[in-house]
Amino acid sequence: MDGIVIGGQREAIERALIPAEEIGARVRALGAQISADYAGSDAPLILVGILRGAVVFMADLIRAIERPTLTIDFIAVSSYGASTKSSGVVRIFKDLNESIEGANVILVEDIIDSGLTLIYLLDLLSRRNPASVRICSFLLKERPRDYPLPPIDYVGFNIPDEFVIGYGLDYAGRYRNLPYLGVLSLSPAE
Repeated sequence: MDGIVIGGQREAIERALIPAEEIGARVRALGAQISADYAGSDAPLILVGILRGAVVFMADLIRAIERPTLTIDFIAVSSYGASTKSSGVVRIFKDLNESIEGANVILVEDIIDSGLTLIYLLDLLSRRNPASVRICSFLLKERPRDYPLPPIDYVGFNIPDEFVIGYGLDYAGRYRNLPYLGVLSLSPAE
């Protein structure tokens, strides 16, 4: 297998999972759905992106939403570090810049894996008195979980339980710039 050797592991893109064209079409459909869902609301709509993985998805999503009062903010958290598995500990690195009190909030996630980060953030944001909080995730991993997930209002794609990269998702800071979603393969270096 070709690839890069880092830290005693060989990493390579095993295969493309979702092509760029399919991603674009799905993001436009999500934008249309969100536009319709909030068409009659006078409350501000704030999309809160989870840094860094959701940036590419959120940038495309906000361009697909037809609403003049849309604003954005960001929160930075991590439960992965440089691993392919969640550590189970959520750390906040950057909090929101603006108040969400009285606003309709859509939490924009790149991928829901264990769901731990999502549950933590929903609790955190709900305590700040928004009018509503909904969840929009680019990806939802199909895997067993030890606890039920909250309702996911908008899902781009359901994917198998594999480590994916591209379209904003990374492995140790690499691969975010791929225009498609790929599966990363890791093996011991020979």
